[in-house]
Amino acid sequence: MAGSEAAWQIANAGIPVILHEMRPTVETFAHQTHDLAEMVCSNSFRSDDDEGNAVGLLHWEMRAANSVIMAMGDEHALPAGSALAVDRDAFSAAVTEKLVSHDLITIERGEINGLPPADWGQTIIATGPLTSKSMADDILANTDQASLAFFDAIAPIVYADSIDMSKAWMQSRYDKGETEEERTAYLNCPMDEETYNAFIDALLAAEKTEFKDWEKDTPYFDGCLPIEVMAERGRETLRWGPMKPVGLTNPHQPDVKAHAVVQLRRDNALGTLFNIVGFQTKMKYGEQARVLSMIPGLENANFARLGGIHRNTFINSPLLLDDQMRLKSRPEIRFAGQITGVEGYVESAAMGLLAGRLAIAQYNEQDRQSPPNTTAMGALISHITGGADAKTFQPMNVNFGLFPPVDNVKGGRRNRKDRYKAYTDRAKADWTDWMAQG
Repeated sequence: MAGSEAAWQIANAGIPVILHEMRPTVETFAHQTHDLAEMVCSNSFRSDDDEGNAVGLLHWEMRAANSVIMAMGDEHALPAGSALAVDRDAFSAAVTEKLVSHDLITIERGEINGLPPADWGQTIIATGPLTSKSMADDILANTDQASLAFFDAIAPIVYADSIDMSKAWMQSRYDKGETEEERTAYLNCPMDEETYNAFIDALLAAEKTEFKDWEKDTPYFDGCLPIEVMAERGRETLRWGPMKPVGLTNPHQPDVKAHAVVQLRRDNALGTLFNIVGFQTKMKYGEQARVLSMIPGLENANFARLGGIHRNTFINSPLLLDDQMRLKSRPEIRFAGQITGVEGYVESAAMGLLAGRLAIAQYNEQDRQSPPNTTAMGALISHITGGADAKTFQPMNVNFGLFPPVDNVKGGRRNRKDRYKAYTDRAKADWTDWMAQG
């Protein structure tokens, strides 16, 4: 995501770019294709609400900056209520085609084993969530830092024609969406209390993936916890998370309130694949099929992909990067994307966009400051390059807690809707001003 966006921004400024991609020469255990910007976990860019949500605001800023990730996401969007979900294969193929066909972008396939030599000039390291071991080892050797990493998990994908629609139904939570397609974007599977408790028991007892000794102390990222870890935190945790039953009415039993609801979201434009929302898992494959078949409507489900878990590596950005995202010890090198300690597709792409634009300014010998922390991108870059405590640094999604407070909001702190609108209004004005500077 980040490398693709950075290359696009730089090339559109009239500067030639060489984009290195190790696949297919070196594969990963999570990628399924050789396309750029492949989505290996969810197919969602999360909320598209640019007035009341920090992620939606980030979408707005990226669109205003001619983001290829957002443009192709919009072009291959799927109904998802107030969220932006995409047909993942069509999306990554479209991003790849955009970059391959650009006159100023050269794509070279093959692994780069470590930090490049100084005579490469300006370089952006955007190796994503699955940085190769040789690159990671060289980064650590050159920064003299202990390895920082966290586990990320993948949710299963189900074939739509194997779902029992006599038990499941289509509805977005609280019927959100402007069209009927959006208001029915999610497939819902209800559970009564007895079924839910049996499911939790099976989940807790299921055989899980065992980690290697060097992985055992690696923390999870709280925004992408496996369902087993959530269940271990308390039997009701999942009911207050991805299985919350609020805002939904079962047309098969309209007078019966579900104890819990499992939601699935369309994963491709054809509507033949659905991913189980928030169901990242570390259960072994056989156990996944057994436990997930306990969900009403999924008793005979066929899986296009089962869930999985992988280890992500990121650097201690507050300690290692300056406010231009440059490595302090080698300022010709910038880092971007998830390796910097942002979490999420959109956040990763946004840091690629910023790294690209800051590199453009440096190439043109212009004095270009990072965007103010009143904007979504500015809040993220401020956090990872000094706002966070280096001693406790962990991956972060964009959120309004990273923004400086807004004064004189109607209704004060209690009126969240007005407060968030004030944040986004201020951010849009400041982002527009920053973009106008060049």
